[in-house]
Amino acid sequence: MEKEDFKVLNKGEEEEMELHGYRLCRWRLALVGLGVLCTGGFLLLLLYWMPEWCVKSTCTRTTARDAEVVLLQSTDEFRRWFLAKVRVMLAPGSNPFHSLETQTTSPSSPSAPSSPSSPSCPFSSPMSPPLANGHTPHPSDGSPAQELVKRYADYQPSQIRYFTLHSTKYYWNDAKQNFEVLNGLEDLQLNCSRLHSEHSGGLCQNQQEYRRLFFGMNEIEVKVPSVFKLLIKEVLNPFYIFQLFSVILWSADEYYYYAMAIMLMSVISIATSLYTIKKQYVMLHDMVAAHSIVRVSVCRANNDIDEILSTDLVPGDVMVIPSNGTIMPCDAVLISGTCIVNESMLTGESVPVTKTNLPNPLPGDRRDSDGAYNTEEHKRHTLFCGTNVIQTRFYTGELVKALVVRTGFSTAKGQLVRSILYPKPTDFKLYRDAYLFLLCLVGVAGIGFIYSIVLSVMNEVPAGTIVIESLDIITITVPPALPAAMTAGIVYAQRRLKQIGIFCISPQRINICGQINLVCFDKTGTLTEDGLDLWGVQRAENGSFHLSEESAYKESLVKSQFVACMATCHSLTKIDGQLSGDPLDLKMFEATGWILEEATEEETSLHNRIMPTVVRPPKQLLPQDVAISAEQDMELYELSSAYEIGIVRQFPFSSALQRMSVVARLLGEKRMDAYMKGAPEVVASLCKKDTVPANFADILEGYTKEGFRVIALAHRRLESKLSWHKVQNINRDHIEKNMEFLGLIIMQNKLKAETPGVLKDLHQAHIRTVMVTGDNMLTAISVARDCGMIPPQDTVIIADALPPHDGQSARINWRYADKPSKTTRLEEINISLEDVCHIDEPKTREMFHFAMNGKSFAVIAEHFPDMLQKLVLHGTVFARMAPDQKTQLIETLQGVDYYVGMCGDGANDCGALKRAHGGISLSELEASVASPFTSRTPNISCVPSLIREGRAALITSFCVFKFMALYSIIQYISVTLLYSILSNLGDFQFLFIDIAIILIIVFTMSLNPAWKDLVSRRPPSGLISAPLLFSVLTQIIICLGFQIITFLWVKEQPWYSVWTQSSDACNKSSNLSDLNHTEFDEHNIKNYENTSVFYVSSFQYLIVAIVFSKGKPFRQPSYKNWPFVASTLILYFFLLFIMFYPTEAIDEFLELVCVPFDWRVKLLLVILANAVVSVLIESFILDIVLWKLVFSRDKQGSFGVTPAAPTPQGSFDLRAYKCLVELCCPHKMIPKARYMHLAQELSVDPDWPPKPTTTTEAKTGPENGSSYQIGVGVT
Repeated sequence: MEKEDFKVLNKGEEEEMELHGYRLCRWRLALVGLGVLCTGGFLLLLLYWMPEWCVKSTCTRTTARDAEVVLLQSTDEFRRWFLAKVRVMLAPGSNPFHSLETQTTSPSSPSAPSSPSSPSCPFSSPMSPPLANGHTPHPSDGSPAQELVKRYADYQPSQIRYFTLHSTKYYWNDAKQNFEVLNGLEDLQLNCSRLHSEHSGGLCQNQQEYRRLFFGMNEIEVKVPSVFKLLIKEVLNPFYIFQLFSVILWSADEYYYYAMAIMLMSVISIATSLYTIKKQYVMLHDMVAAHSIVRVSVCRANNDIDEILSTDLVPGDVMVIPSNGTIMPCDAVLISGTCIVNESMLTGESVPVTKTNLPNPLPGDRRDSDGAYNTEEHKRHTLFCGTNVIQTRFYTGELVKALVVRTGFSTAKGQLVRSILYPKPTDFKLYRDAYLFLLCLVGVAGIGFIYSIVLSVMNEVPAGTIVIESLDIITITVPPALPAAMTAGIVYAQRRLKQIGIFCISPQRINICGQINLVCFDKTGTLTEDGLDLWGVQRAENGSFHLSEESAYKESLVKSQFVACMATCHSLTKIDGQLSGDPLDLKMFEATGWILEEATEEETSLHNRIMPTVVRPPKQLLPQDVAISAEQDMELYELSSAYEIGIVRQFPFSSALQRMSVVARLLGEKRMDAYMKGAPEVVASLCKKDTVPANFADILEGYTKEGFRVIALAHRRLESKLSWHKVQNINRDHIEKNMEFLGLIIMQNKLKAETPGVLKDLHQAHIRTVMVTGDNMLTAISVARDCGMIPPQDTVIIADALPPHDGQSARINWRYADKPSKTTRLEEINISLEDVCHIDEPKTREMFHFAMNGKSFAVIAEHFPDMLQKLVLHGTVFARMAPDQKTQLIETLQGVDYYVGMCGDGANDCGALKRAHGGISLSELEASVASPFTSRTPNISCVPSLIREGRAALITSFCVFKFMALYSIIQYISVTLLYSILSNLGDFQFLFIDIAIILIIVFTMSLNPAWKDLVSRRPPSGLISAPLLFSVLTQIIICLGFQIITFLWVKEQPWYSVWTQSSDACNKSSNLSDLNHTEFDEHNIKNYENTSVFYVSSFQYLIVAIVFSKGKPFRQPSYKNWPFVASTLILYFFLLFIMFYPTEAIDEFLELVCVPFDWRVKLLLVILANAVVSVLIESFILDIVLWKLVFSRDKQGSFGVTPAAPTPQGSFDLRAYKCLVELCCPHKMIPKARYMHLAQELSVDPDWPPKPTTTTEAKTGPENGSSYQIGVGVT
């Protein structure tokens, strides 16, 4: 059979994968079985670790349609492999959205209610024979499928082929010749009117059971694995297999104590890991299981109401939302009524949200406004799984109904749980380099392995001993405590973060936060206060503005349309008697002094079509009329003089549309009114031109430049033909047009007190700051200037991008936000100086920042992709950004090699918070699934704290890794030297080194807290960098040198002879009497070389621990880490004690021999010399010279930060640095980061930055990609 090209699953999505089909091959399976037997099971382990090898060695390639096993590879940078078994299910039909009655004759029959909108037979070809694929069909879902097949026994059953991966089922689609996911009703691409007309009646029970075959039970099942299953998975980790191999080897060599110690460490490590993993699974299971199974009422096709379990729901069911609220068990779209929902579980925002029913456009309106339903576009009408419906509003005879669109893992909550269950691996240079480093250690071990074999063969050592001792070298080189040691620093950092109110659900990201060199901030609620204060109003009448007024709470304005708009155009509701809703709406409504009343359930049942919400002014604001005569009916008078407005229909605020509107009716009026509020530019564009004041733009610019948040209001009298029923189904586009401009509301959004100080700290640390907000651009620029994100003297260039229109190509108009000062210039070291071999004097250059809105960002991303990367280098303000655009911006910044942090309030920032290297949500919740980090502190002071702890954890990881590498190499050197005389370290010597020295040191050296200040340089991102390699290699050479000196020097001593039981170098003749009681030393452990090397190597472990335990500038000095200081001092004193005051019991235990006192003094001198050389090399050469040489190349240029004036010492360092650079790199060195490349290119580009009043037009070239040219024009 010809090999088929791979299929692509989830094309263009985050989980895109390549799929290859395979069929089991018996002869290959037999060969692999034989190989497993011959290798003692090792081949089976290898195939378990490498799924692609497993499939390729046991299967042959086939088409995806005929595959029994599929091999999948992710298309992201990790290129991970997965395998899944293809199963076959029998079902009475092939398409879950078709009617059962039409499945056997013609699945695409027009009589099927939803058939015109879906492929005729997407999942199985009805014309093909039922057993065409050679599989034995089996209903994998058990009895329900069999019952349904029996019930429809006259029909031809269909074979449905599918596989499951990461809690998602992929079904074979014959029409598309590929596997695809069934998400729910969205797959049908139905428009809103068809959802109402064809799907609002509900499903019959048979149809519900039939759909459940495909969509499964509506549950987000987090299976808690058994301890045994977790144990097997943990034990089969390559590292533990290596440890098991080591333990077997040591036991064979009679190193029982050491083997037992390592075994104990492994058991403790596995037990701790099992406990942690099990606890996480249980917590997630409990979080998901809470309220996940409830009883719900569903509407059947015959208008009956059935009560079923929520697990039985399928897409297409119509559920009734109870009036007292519920926890949503699925994603559903409201088709009647209104709901007040708390979505804090999904967004972290605890402000209740009003959800309205999905619009049902009238037949004449459908052409323009009846788009396909989409959960993202129609989220204001969608109730998401896991969110809490607080209360509902309904009308007489109408239930609040919602159409189920997605169930199980396809829901919003299900996707969140999937992202937690199956996270992407953390891509960080440190971890990649760690594996390379381990491979290097294995290479070193290989050299020792060969050396050991050759040496042993030359000395005619027995074959069994050769094998054991040669393999022993490998076990020594790869340290067994490495994973635990590497984790320790992260665990300590996580604990310190928790103490300052920062909670972390992804500990591995703490290290990555140490690399952050750019932080994006949301504005409202993050940089500024959450609440807005009403600063004033500015009304407009007859096309001109009145003077601004402080308040609208006036008797003269009470019956004005301006105040009516403020009182009605909001989404406020009463919960337990308290007004609740968006803070802006709340402030605006409170400023009117009006009263809001909602109809109670009893009132609703008494009246037909009663208005759900009524607003009225307080009596004291209403103008007092003449006194009432005694003859007048008091009640009739009160009714006629009452001034109440009922809100008939709400069109909720949409961040995409940047506006909201309501339809309201004044009591006693026949015609209705439409009121709208929103972004001034948007509202003005929807108003009649003659009602918008001529100086609108100037007035608006004046307010926004001062940092005010401006909201515009508008009004329109609606036609008398619009009845209540028509209003309920009309599209908002018919309401929101030809409005009359009413004026502006000016809100003040104050900066949080901590904001300027934190941003100043970040700038001084050369960490760029960027604002990403949904607010007005000029307001955002003003706030950026106020908080110091944009220095006052810097220029702001606004990029206005326009899409292609009327045959014109896309273009960008460049303009200044304000007139820049021509006299102000900044002395800055341009980022092009990152090229370390071309150092010029700092040159004078004007600093500039780009600002753009979401629309411009979208146009530039589509038509100027190469320009976008240049813009983000200096882009500081991104305004009117939609949630998905925030995520796209993060990805663009990461694409130019920035390590990006994101700080937001969690409401519209979920995607960006998850995508950033370090996303931190300001929320009162202890842990938010929307973000890796959650801070209880409601301001941005948590950002520097997180970066400082990240840097400390990263440096700790480096220290630990370097120390563990040196530990294994020092031990390797000792063993290799002793092998040359057919000796080795003793069992208890190994035990003392590994337990008493290494474990204690490694777990205490990680305790250094973070340094109190953020410094202007970052730690390196990987182990493969010159300073770190230089550090490790020089310490290896030093340790090797001093061990060789010791090993050779001891043989030169006048008292030296090959040690035997009768040797008496210390002149202790009394020991001779005990000769008969001394056992024969089979392994030749006791000798002068062993004792000397043991003493020197033991001190070497402590020396490198102190040398590598770095403090400032990223961690507190080691002397403040008292557990480490105490441990080191105790070990020093103990080693000096046993060296100068030998105790027989200790010497026997450690298998040491007595050496003369003068040799002990010489050993002490060797140790001191070793310490001096190690400290000098590490502290002087590395920290003063190499750090400046290499790390300065990686300096985080914060565009716009003026360096401090150089000190004399700094000038000397710079000159010395220049000389060293010229010596070390005479050729041009290219900066590593992409943003440095771009900065170098732009620094020599005469047309950059673009000048004001110029236009950049897109030019589509003959090759792939777009180019552009800058032309001069009036903008």
